[in-house]
Amino acid sequence: MAAHLDFPTSNGKYAEMFDKGELALLPTKKYIVVTCMDAHVDIKLGDAHIICNASGSVKEALRSIVISQRLLGTHEVAVFHHTGCGMLLFSTDHLCTLVKDAEPENLTIGEAVNKIDFLEFGDLEESVKRDVKFLQENPLLLKETKVSGWIYDVATGRIKQVV
Repeated sequence: MAAHLDFPTSNGKYAEMFDKGELALLPTKKYIVVTCMDAHVDIKLGDAHIICNASGSVKEALRSIVISQRLLGTHEVAVFHHTGCGMLLFSTDHLCTLVKDAEPENLTIGEAVNKIDFLEFGDLEESVKRDVKFLQENPLLLKETKVSGWIYDVATGRIKQVV
């Protein structure tokens, strides 16, 4: 069965128990969490803006961070990466080759995928430090923005502050 066919049934069950319709647009704790789309972060609903993407890249999240700060009042960013992340397992070149090899006759795909930096990394702790530095040096963030960097251990459920 296609996943989208489950949406109405799953949503019906969710909506029966749903009692969060009055949550404010603004996060109550005024912070942003940037994390991997494969995240295991347990944040109370309504506390923060959660921005997820492959690897938890702040470069990809920058547009959303600026909107959250400038329009919705957040002033802190917590960057979370996690152990066992799939982004540790490939390179941009490898992924580009995979995509192009799937349809070698389609030159448009090749041109499009060659324009993407998949933002992979080889060292988890260094990737967190690099993302934190990128935000700290970025002129688009509010000057008073607090930025911290964390690693979540998927095996133990524990977090460790890196920056």
